[in-house]
Amino acid sequence: MWIDEGIIYSQVKGVDIAITDEVWLTVAGLRDAATIVNRANVADLGGFNEVQFFRSCLRNPNNPARSFSIGGLSVIPRILAYVVIWLLSPRGFNHVVLTEDDLILMYCLINKIKVNWVSVITEQFFCIRKKLEFRIPYAILISGFIEYYDIDVENELVEEVKSLLLCYPRLD
Repeated sequence: MWIDEGIIYSQVKGVDIAITDEVWLTVAGLRDAATIVNRANVADLGGFNEVQFFRSCLRNPNNPARSFSIGGLSVIPRILAYVVIWLLSPRGFNHVVLTEDDLILMYCLINKIKVNWVSVITEQFFCIRKKLEFRIPYAILISGFIEYYDIDVENELVEEVKSLLLCYPRLD
C-alpha cells in the first residue's frame, strides 16, 4: 500500500486498486473534504484545549484529572470515547486512556465540526501497516472496495461480521 497525491494504491489478488475520490464517494459516501483534524492543526479547531475539553466531559469537572482516563467521563462522552477508540480510530493498546487524537475527534463530534473522514481512515490504514497492535475496523468498507473492483473472493476464508450498524456510518 502506498499513497500518492491523496490516492491510496494497493494490490489485492493481483488486481491493482486505486482508492480515489470517486471510490470513496461510491463505496462509503465520503468526500475528501472538510477539516483534516489532528495534532498538527489544532489551531483550526476554534480554541480546542485538550485539558479544558477533557474536564468538561467529566462527571465531576472539579475533580483533579491526573490522566485522560475514560473512567470519570459522564455518560455521553464515555459512549463517544468508545465509538472513537473502538470503531473510528481503533488501536490495539490502552483503551482506558484517551490520546490527544481521540480527544480531538471527540471535540469535533460534540461541536459539530466537519471532519475529513477520508483522512482519518487513511491514517488508520497506515498505522495498521506500520504497527501490529493496530487493527482494521473497517471490514464493511474494505468489502465495499473489493466489490467495487470486482475482485474474485471465491474460495477465500469468510468470517461473518456482526454489527449493530447495518451499513458503514455516514459521518461527514
